[in-house]
Amino acid sequence: MRLLFVSNGYGEIAIADRIAEEVKRLVPDAQIDHVALVGNSRARFMNEVGPRRVMPSGGLIAMGNVANIVRDVRGGLLGLTLAQRRFLKSARNRYDGVVAVGDVFALLMTLAAHTPTTYVGTAKSVLVAPYGAMERRAIKRASNVFVRDTATAEHLRRNGVHAVAPGNVIVDLFEVEDDPRADEAVAGYDPAIAVFPGSRDSAYEDGEFLMRVIARCAHERPLLGAVFSVAPMLDPKRFAAVARDAGLGVRERDDERIPFEALLGERVVLRAWRGEIGVLLRRVTLVVGQAGTANEAAAAAGVPVMAFELTADRKTHWYRMRQHGLLGEALTVLPADVGVASNGVLDLLDNESRRARMGAVGRNRMGPPGGAAAIARAIVGTLA
Repeated sequence: MRLLFVSNGYGEIAIADRIAEEVKRLVPDAQIDHVALVGNSRARFMNEVGPRRVMPSGGLIAMGNVANIVRDVRGGLLGLTLAQRRFLKSARNRYDGVVAVGDVFALLMTLAAHTPTTYVGTAKSVLVAPYGAMERRAIKRASNVFVRDTATAEHLRRNGVHAVAPGNVIVDLFEVEDDPRADEAVAGYDPAIAVFPGSRDSAYEDGEFLMRVIARCAHERPLLGAVFSVAPMLDPKRFAAVARDAGLGVRERDDERIPFEALLGERVVLRAWRGEIGVLLRRVTLVVGQAGTANEAAAAAGVPVMAFELTADRKTHWYRMRQHGLLGEALTVLPADVGVASNGVLDLLDNESRRARMGAVGRNRMGPPGGAAAIARAIVGTLA
């Protein structure tokens, strides 16, 4: 079996790879390739093929963000898109099936291969924005259609698209085996907070704000500490420099899993973490972060999430409001002020009933695990 996955986002890469893992369980000798329309990829179960380039916006060009569009066009976006489309056209007859993971743009690009197509829609939900008429017309061309929640699947079916929602793959991303090193990462912290700055280049700037918030909270609570997740494509040394800029002391370590510690005076208040996020979610009381997929994973695990409006950029604002629409009360969004943010974190830590309510809403909004395996079974069944 020869499969080609096409993704258009960092979270979508992770979702594609998780589905590919399940395909491999069913068909161990399957050849699985992957085209990343946005960014670079370090997939474990897919072979990287096709043209790729990291754009200045990190892929955030929707909602009329003219500034980011201009930056990306100057960075070669049009040439890259045309090259990717030519590659996908040339993929015809080289694969038994193709799988688009992301928004309808990813699907439209994938349909250029003229090969049986599965669409895994990650970007839209009737909770915030239903698929429009033009999008539904494109989705009808896919052999299999999977969406993130039951309400969205029902809406599409009422409008003539046979869609199903077997489970949100984001939930599956963090169902991982435990890592005892995570105990070391949270050692001495009560409470322990996870910090998810994101996986794009903006994570360095956002990370400084988040570190300042943690430092302010730690100053007020002598046992509070945080574990700062460093995404695979980002540089822990650069984050160590960010910690210094945030006014923290830094102790670098020769340790791939925990590359540095940040100190407030003599006390370690933050440890960097380069392991799986899922193992942290079993050990923390709260998540603060600017991430997309990781924030949603925290909600799925029943961990309350707090995010911040760190820019006036319209697209970024839309993205955070979209996430708030998806997660509901599981996510709190506060202004980009260190004092307001730190007070918000401390207030939430003191309110156990509110945290429990947020956790319950997150689990309900994200749904159960099992989506990746169900989608893999459908793909293999269609092509068998």
